[in-house]
Amino acid sequence: MESGPMISIGLPIALFIIMVGIGMTLTAKDFHQVTVKPAGLVVGTITQILLMPIVAFALCWLLSLPPAIAVGLVIIAACPGGTTSNLFTLLARGNVALSIVLTVSASLITILSLPFFTNYALRTYFGAEQEIVLPFAKTVVMLSVIVLLPVVIGMLVRAWNPHLASRAEGIVSIFGALVLLILVVGLVWGMRDRIDELATQAGPSVVLLNILGVLLGLMASRLCGLPSREGLAVATELGIKNGTIGLMVTLTLLHSSEMSVPSAVYGVLMFPSGMLLALYGRKKAREMEGAGDKQAEEIGEAG
Repeated sequence: MESGPMISIGLPIALFIIMVGIGMTLTAKDFHQVTVKPAGLVVGTITQILLMPIVAFALCWLLSLPPAIAVGLVIIAACPGGTTSNLFTLLARGNVALSIVLTVSASLITILSLPFFTNYALRTYFGAEQEIVLPFAKTVVMLSVIVLLPVVIGMLVRAWNPHLASRAEGIVSIFGALVLLILVVGLVWGMRDRIDELATQAGPSVVLLNILGVLLGLMASRLCGLPSREGLAVATELGIKNGTIGLMVTLTLLHSSEMSVPSAVYGVLMFPSGMLLALYGRKKAREMEGAGDKQAEEIGEAG
């Protein structure tokens, strides 16, 4: 279950570069909009922090999962999104600023909420608790270095050279897609000896959790009247989880390789669904652009 140098060293570097590129597509106005109209932030936070663990508990009951797998499923459901969710939001042409704010806020709230849901799951399925403390300082440093710092650098580059920044989305999208492809191949290769066993143990529950997370994000956003781009950001945050945190809790804090199975499997299976969501978002964006162009033509003809 250990990651090789390609993932442990290469991935953070690649994500840093990607986040710089994402920063080049943003302005301070984008983040200002998130705070002035916080509906997307509220919906995304509640669904991610509260509703996703409830969905996991429901799946554990419906599927009668073994105790260790059940606890592991609750843990990955309670994990926040990560930098990969920001990239998928960019690929889906969602609201990237909202995605970044949700990643940061949920990661900080998770320091309290993840131990709560983990202990509740341990009590429910094992009849015992274990003291779990997530590293606050490490989380803040990680968010600052991997998320906030590169985004700020990218935004400064945009302010300095708008022409360079205007080319960023296409380059970042291509580079990001290549990084995701390499990551999926690396993860599958690393689990090649146990891929059948892991898929059998946790595959159905993990797939359902992922699909339900995406659908929950889209439906909750629509019910609350959020724009399409904000809905895509919320759905991506719910579907693309920070599996590293799940593995840290199960392997390092709980010392259970069996509980780590859902996080490991989710870390692979979330990428295909993320790509499908990105394709859906880009299709919606093209349809909206086409509708806007048609409306402009009709107005021109009427004038």
